[in-house]
Amino acid sequence: MNSINILFIGDIVGKPGMNVVQTWLPSIIQKYKADFVIVNGENASDGKGCTDKEGRPLFDIGVNVITGGNHTWDKHQSQDYLKEEPRVLRPLNYPKGAYGNGFHIANTKKGKVAVVNLQGRTFMTPIDCPFRSADWVLNRIGNDTKVVIIDFHAEATAEKEALAYYLDGKVSAIIGTHTHVQTNDERILKNKTAYITEVGMTGPYDSIIGMKVTPALNRFLYQTPQKYETAEEDVHLCGVFLKIDTDTGNALEIEKIMFPEFNKTLS
Repeated sequence: MNSINILFIGDIVGKPGMNVVQTWLPSIIQKYKADFVIVNGENASDGKGCTDKEGRPLFDIGVNVITGGNHTWDKHQSQDYLKEEPRVLRPLNYPKGAYGNGFHIANTKKGKVAVVNLQGRTFMTPIDCPFRSADWVLNRIGNDTKVVIIDFHAEATAEKEALAYYLDGKVSAIIGTHTHVQTNDERILKNKTAYITEVGMTGPYDSIIGMKVTPALNRFLYQTPQKYETAEEDVHLCGVFLKIDTDTGNALEIEKIMFPEFNKTLS
């Protein structure tokens, strides 16, 4: 049996997230003997998008593909970056004509890997259907590789689980992103697709999903806009390790990663 080791690192938030990735990702790649690395970078540029300033150092340390989400569009520089860098993705199911690519097929020493970026619609922008978009792209890449990893950037747990059951056996893994709080449901479904509802945030956890507490709290207290400011303290790296059978595309292993782990006792 031939297999490939894949790392997926969850939403990088601002400079703290970039710093922890640049510091620790090379050793994590070595630990897991990773052949291929995906990161979600939609919050990498001060919480809003991913530009060349963030993308270049990520590729330099071994990242192969950077996925996105609803904040991909928040800076014009990140939109420009989508035009010139095919390894930086935005969700496939944005309307036709939106800048950038929704999937990428990469060559590795273990064979080709397809990465697909989709975005949910429940409690989010009403864009094209992620289920039908998945059908389209799988038909498009079906002859290229059996190894297909989907970043599903969505708000609702039910929508993430629905896509997982819809595509079980058709893709290697469905990794949930966007909500930033790592879930405890990593598993391999009955038709051999690996799944986790939320891979977690790579960034500052002394925060409200990466944002400084006071302005984030005030948004709820006063129901008024507040300045988005990235927090800085208690930084963790979150992700999953995947082992995939390259002949069948079936998931063989999924392991959740959080580094360092939370301190769960009083000092």
